Amino acid sequence: MSDPALGLTMLVLIVVVIMMGFPTAFTLMGLGIFFGYIAFYDPSHVSLADNRVFDLMVQRTYGAMTNDVLISIPLFVLMGYVMERGALVDKMFYSIQLAFRKVPASLAVATLIVCTFWGIASGLVGAVVVLMGVIAFNPMLKAGYDVKLASGVITAGGTLGILIPPSVMIIVYAAVAGQSVVKLYAAAMFPGFFLSLLYLIYIVGWAMINPKIAPPLPEDQVKVPVPDWLHKFQAAYSKNVLVGLLQALASPSRAMAIRDGDRPITYWTLVKNFIAALVPFMLVAGTLWLVWWYVVIHQQVAAEAAVEGVQQLGTPGLTAGPASAAELGPPEGFYLWFGIIAAVCALLQVRYYFRLDVSRLEVIKLLSTSIMPLGILTVVVLAVILFGITTATESAGVGAAGAFLLAIQAKTLDWKRTKEAVFLTAKTTAMVCWLFVGSALFSGVFAILGGQGLVEQWVLSLNMTPVQFMILSQAIIFVLGWPLEWTEIIVIFVPIFLPLLRHFNIDPILWGTLVFVNLQAAFLSPPVAMSAFYLKGVSPKHVTLNQIFAGMMPYMLIVIVCMIIMYFWPGMTLWLPNYLYGG
Repeated sequence: MSDPALGLTMLVLIVVVIMMGFPTAFTLMGLGIFFGYIAFYDPSHVSLADNRVFDLMVQRTYGAMTNDVLISIPLFVLMGYVMERGALVDKMFYSIQLAFRKVPASLAVATLIVCTFWGIASGLVGAVVVLMGVIAFNPMLKAGYDVKLASGVITAGGTLGILIPPSVMIIVYAAVAGQSVVKLYAAAMFPGFFLSLLYLIYIVGWAMINPKIAPPLPEDQVKVPVPDWLHKFQAAYSKNVLVGLLQALASPSRAMAIRDGDRPITYWTLVKNFIAALVPFMLVAGTLWLVWWYVVIHQQVAAEAAVEGVQQLGTPGLTAGPASAAELGPPEGFYLWFGIIAAVCALLQVRYYFRLDVSRLEVIKLLSTSIMPLGILTVVVLAVILFGITTATESAGVGAAGAFLLAIQAKTLDWKRTKEAVFLTAKTTAMVCWLFVGSALFSGVFAILGGQGLVEQWVLSLNMTPVQFMILSQAIIFVLGWPLEWTEIIVIFVPIFLPLLRHFNIDPILWGTLVFVNLQAAFLSPPVAMSAFYLKGVSPKHVTLNQIFAGMMPYMLIVIVCMIIMYFWPGMTLWLPNYLYGG
């Protein structure tokens, strides 16, 4: 048998053996050593141990273990497990459910939003699916929701955490492809939220077309719990809570006469409620200001500093180079779009505060206490990476420390749960590291046997266009997602396609982001649809696996639609990394 044929045999065997249930990492190492021993075998050597495959194993192991990109994995995984063990999601689900109580399929919408948000914070698919299965699945079924709708939204929403940064899958791909983690994080940001938006449109649209699949909730489940003193306060001042709070802060005598149970209302209580009422305005205004500061002020200061530095060098002609203020200024059309968005936000804020009553104020307070701490931590972790303030590893350390602080503040993390989080982190990290060792050895032997070259020759002989290659590669990965998990696809099959990207002039950042979205289907496609098995483990006995599979199928089609839009509109993927780090 020729060497390239041995390489292809390796490729076939790895799929067969993994499907038989053998551990992926040790299967990769075992096949790598076995076929590598054959490739390096020299009859002139007397000792059987005198074979260069063992040197290759040591070199590949050392190379994988000294990969700086992998250092951030245990910290991000620890961040996720601490949040999961800290049980911080129950109050979040309740508050979001109340906020969207008037939207069709409100429970499903709240479930998707929590899955998206919690997935970003934890990055653990299994943990999110199981947690939301426990918290949201039974309430949806009791409310009369269709089993397919309820199971589909949990299984599909739970996988978003592996796509939206900070994601372990992106780190693994960056290590395999030799790409920048921060660029991949920036590239995956918009597609991840866009896919979540497509899921949301599908759920609401289906519920509007067929209201029977998501009946309206009973009154007791959508009624906002408002303290009695707030009703008295509203009657004493104004139906509009913001106006009433302004009046009470200026003239607090009537407010002080109101009692909250046995306690009188204090001036500090009025101040806290006024601050809570201003939270939506502060979030919108703060976001717009940060965008204006980074795009206009920060870029202008950087441009002026760069131009001044060039001028100090005294080199003629350099002042018109890439450091010029014109080239580092805001993108074309920024002021127009910023003005339109700011005007729309202002109109929405005016409409919101015009209708602000005590129920809306209580929803704001619930959202602020349940979402804002976790949201601030997530935004900080992502912002310090994307803006180049820290490395991915340092940001992961900040996230892990913040997760501990949040869990301690919520008084939900004890010594037992901390030990469980650390143990699971060590277990997951060991799995990823052994997987990298096995993958490095397997791919090295595969290349030595000529398997990589044979695949490249076959693909190039087809005389495909870049579009055809893109479709072929993504279709193969989509099909591989049915029997295999994302880890096996990333470390075994993605390296086969990477050398061909340069020939077809395809950006590895764009192609990799398409792979990330594509691999969402790997969690939703039987027979190894792990999301379905996670949910089945916590679902009632009458819910069958076939019903869960049927609920996941539409979301696989949505994934394909998202990939098509990403390909025809590459700016959604590449604009942010190009703007932040240059094209």
